[in-house]
Formats: sequence, structure tokens, C-alpha cells
Amino acid sequence: MTSARPERVSVDAPATSANLGPGFDALGLAVRLYNRFDVALRTDDELHVTVEGEGAGEVPLGRRHLVVRAMAEAFDRAGEKLPGLDLRCENRIPHSRGLGSSSSAIVGGVTAAAALLGRRGPDGGPDRDWIYQVSADLEGHPDNVAPCVYGGYTIAYRDGASWGVSRSLPDERILPVLCVPGWRLSTERARGLLPETVSHADAAFNAGRAALMTAAVCGQPESLFAATEDRLHESYRAPAMPRTLDLVRDLREQEGLAAVVSGAGPTVLVLCAIPEGHAGTESPEIIGQIDSIARWAGNDWDIRPLHIEPAGVRTPSPHP
Repeated sequence: MTSARPERVSVDAPATSANLGPGFDALGLAVRLYNRFDVALRTDDELHVTVEGEGAGEVPLGRRHLVVRAMAEAFDRAGEKLPGLDLRCENRIPHSRGLGSSSSAIVGGVTAAAALLGRRGPDGGPDRDWIYQVSADLEGHPDNVAPCVYGGYTIAYRDGASWGVSRSLPDERILPVLCVPGWRLSTERARGLLPETVSHADAAFNAGRAALMTAAVCGQPESLFAATEDRLHESYRAPAMPRTLDLVRDLREQEGLAAVVSGAGPTVLVLCAIPEGHAGTESPEIIGQIDSIARWAGNDWDIRPLHIEPAGVRTPSPHP
């Protein structure tokens, strides 16, 4: 659906955690931590990019900027040239931590371009299906892109020449807690440690656990601990992030918590279950779990309880 073309647009693109243990390159979850991208058309062909927060002073500020590259690809798909732009990025998602910062940039850029092109979804909001296809093509792996676009819990997969997705709204009793370290790890390095082949037994084990994960997230949070077991990728990545795998092991073995490597790491994701009859994070059980996580993590980790983002990327009113 097309509509009038605005001259300005703002986009909030959420952080995501992929894999969730056994769902390598398939499962993902969106959380309430966002990058904000403000875009305004210029009357000339110049491109001005400013970055605040994460990545400021590090990322390129011209046409090599990831948001700009995503916007250029989206305009090209529409048969148009990228116009002159003023782009302002407020980055809150840590870079190279396994929280989907690159997917946020790609989805944010494609969403901004779609809005400027007048592309809208059936509900008048972002054209999520188009945004997902373009963004997943750019990213190459849809597991972070899907929850960033659609929110909630997603199962992403290749569907012939396009990308498929199944989205569910997770049980409200699940609280993601992120343990974000002060160091980084590139996705390329993490992927480079994975073997080209795995045993049939390990593949079968993960298939069962990935199926159980969907049941756990969508109504059986008591199954989260078993559902988050993995044999395909986490242990192979230990040489690149030993402290991450040590923390995952300690939280699982000593506290019985559903801890996993978030994406390619080095962040640790813990899926805590809020007891029946309690809302939010104020129950003694949840407070105790967060305290246990902080105790095992120590001072080198930033502990962030974050609720699940249900709707994915959005286009609020631009800043004045």
C-alpha cells in the first residue's frame, strides 16, 4: 500500500537476541532497547550523518554507514536513487555484543526508506513484510532481522527465493535479563569457530530442544531450562569468549537458570520466569534471580532486565 510521501521520518528499531540456545540462525526475541534514527530529506544531493551513543567516533559517517547502505538498497529496489539526507542516529544498542545492533541499523534504514517512499502496511504502519525481505537479504541471516521487524518471538527460515517467518507473542511471565560485558566479539570471528559438520545425534538433540523452546516461550515457561540446551554452536565458540561460556555454565549448573549465549556473543541472555500471580519484576523470586545473576557475573558485566518488545520496528513522530 502506498501513501503520501513524508519529508521526515523517525524510526525506533529494537535490540534482539538470536539463537536462544538451540535455535541456531532461526529463533529470535525482541527486547525493549532501541536505536533511534531521524531522517530528513534535503533539497540537494548531500548526505550528512551524525551518530550519538554507541559507535560515535567509530563508524563511518558517509555512504558506507550501515543505515545509509540499507536505505540505498531499499530505494534501489523501488527503482529510485537515494536522495540527499540528514541522518541522525541515537544508538543505545551495544555494538558487537550479540544484541542485533547491525540488524537494528539495517531494519531501521529500510524502514525509513519505506516510509519516505510512501510504502505502508495494511494497518497504516511500516510495510513489515517488504522491510523483512529487503533487510534479510542485506543481513544474510534472518534470525535477528525477524524479531527486529515483527517483535515478540520469531522463527525465521529460508522459503525458496524469499524469507519466511512465524511470529508469536511470548508468555507475559518471561523476563529476559541481559548480561552485557565490557568487551566485544565480531560475529565473523564467532562464526569462524563453528565446524562444517555436526553429528546426527547433536542435530536431533537440537531439533527437539528448538521445538520445546517454542512451547516454553508460548505458554510453558517452566520448560525454559531444558528448552535452552544447545549442542550446535555455544561450546565451539568458547575459545573466543571463555568468560561468557563460564557464566552460562555457572548460571545453569549452580542456579538452575535458563542462560544462553545471546546471538554470536559475548552477551549472556537469561530467560527468567515470573511466578503466577505476579506482574513485572517486583516478585521476590525475580529479584532473587537477578541478584544471583549479578553475583555470578561480577563487576565486569552490565545486568539489564528488559521486557520483551511486542511490536518490532516502529515509526513514531519525528523529533521537532
